[in-house]
Amino acid sequence: MTPSPNLLSTARAWADDDPHDGDRAEVEALIEAAPTDDAATAELARRFAGPLTFGTAGLRGPLRAGPAGMNAAVVTRAAAGLGAWLRAGGHDGGGVVIGYDARHRSDEFARLSAEVLAGAGFAVQVLPRPLPTPVLSFAVRHLGAVAGIMVTASHNPPQDNGYKVYLGDGAQLVPPADREIEAAIAAVGSLRSLPRSDEWVTCGDDVEADYVAAVVDALEPGRVALADRQRLTVAYTAMHGVGSATTRRVFEAAGFGPLHTVPQQDRPDPAFPTVAFPNPEEPGAVDLLVASAEQAGADVAIAEDPDADRCSVVVGGRQLTGDEVGVLLGDWLLRRGVRGTYACSLVSGSLLGALARAHGVPFEQTPTGFKWIIRAGSAGAPLVFGYEEALGYAVSPGVAHDKDGISAALAVALLAAELRADGRTLTDRLDELAVEHGLFATGPLSVRVEDLSVISGAMARLRARPPAQLLGRDVEAVDLADADPPVDAVRLTGDGVRVVVRPSGTEPKLKAYLETVVPVADAAGLPVARERGAAELDRLRTEMSAALGL
Repeated sequence: MTPSPNLLSTARAWADDDPHDGDRAEVEALIEAAPTDDAATAELARRFAGPLTFGTAGLRGPLRAGPAGMNAAVVTRAAAGLGAWLRAGGHDGGGVVIGYDARHRSDEFARLSAEVLAGAGFAVQVLPRPLPTPVLSFAVRHLGAVAGIMVTASHNPPQDNGYKVYLGDGAQLVPPADREIEAAIAAVGSLRSLPRSDEWVTCGDDVEADYVAAVVDALEPGRVALADRQRLTVAYTAMHGVGSATTRRVFEAAGFGPLHTVPQQDRPDPAFPTVAFPNPEEPGAVDLLVASAEQAGADVAIAEDPDADRCSVVVGGRQLTGDEVGVLLGDWLLRRGVRGTYACSLVSGSLLGALARAHGVPFEQTPTGFKWIIRAGSAGAPLVFGYEEALGYAVSPGVAHDKDGISAALAVALLAAELRADGRTLTDRLDELAVEHGLFATGPLSVRVEDLSVISGAMARLRARPPAQLLGRDVEAVDLADADPPVDAVRLTGDGVRVVVRPSGTEPKLKAYLETVVPVADAAGLPVARERGAAELDRLRTEMSAALGL
């Protein structure tokens, strides 16, 4: 395989402008090897196939030199583009706060961003050490910044890193800001000629301390007896991420006893050595937590993802789904009398909406992504709780204007302490909700593909010939591509049945989110209802696989 002259010239131009010696040498080595090495040619082609896309979640990709990776040149260009976009929007000279996690090169990327933005005239503050993403979201509003940057790849594999941008309201980007910033990034000229400055400030520990205090104040732990808080045994893992120290401070300030941590996973480690994939949703990811919880006799076990903006809950050895935790937290806040708008994404379960209606409060179902959930509500009824089934929860949106695994962990513990005082558990409360409102059984159908055309073909078939019935019940199909904002998804709804089908936004997967509602007469009927719910989910998987041609 002979590299094309255009590929070689593009790669040489990139290397000549790359400000990082190591990254530049990486590209130069591939250029030198490519004429006689097919593998080097293929790798060079991968790295220069196109730039990483700047979406509403910013940038995310593998750590490697070239435009299709996370590296010093890409980060420098992103910071310069963001600065240009902010100036065009009238924010010239405003404040920008930057946070970072403990992944490979995160601290370097944060420093580079600070130098470029300070050189562009912005007042830049950098958090003092690797800290959770919710602390950065909090800091944007707390420090009165016009934007924030979080260097993190969240729960991606160890070889990745990312670059997430927050606006002045502490929330992630929504269109068209992402496309405008991407255009500004593309318009950046030579990186070597960019002005840089070391006139930026490292924040003190007060930002994290203020975040801890704000979370505790928002969730009012004093409404649960101190003795009940101290009697609760909580097992916890940071999953090699940055959540441990801040989470401990929150729990201590809220009056809980020490957390029973998974020692192998308690300190930040960018290699994530004890998990195949640092995502609490993945099979096996919480095995060490479950073992630790059993050893400690824990009432509840909590896993945060590496940047601590999501959390997973285990009770009695069973990992609860995101829908189950979302419903438990929403129900808890409603019973506490918290008034305002409750929201979840369109692929999340329907029970939260039923609970909101029963309590007479507004409810909204939003497009997928927390950038939409956090913007639900109105001036008269602001968002007070939102969740997505992918383990993201906002129980104190006035603190962090995004999903926050730390405040959610504290809320779960407070709820568990309340229930324990009455001799009940989180799963007992789920059973009670099923008796009150019916059993809302949810589950996924997920298909990973090598060829992305399989996904587009399946979506085209579904749109052209949606099933008229599911589970023997009539269903209506709605193409959400026609919604405002448009969503690449199709929703099928009928009496007690709902399915939403969409391509994954982060992986080569086609996903169907399945739900069936089974009536429950009383607690004695729960086991039969659960069996029926599981059987109907299995049947839905079969029917939807056929409808999608998979």
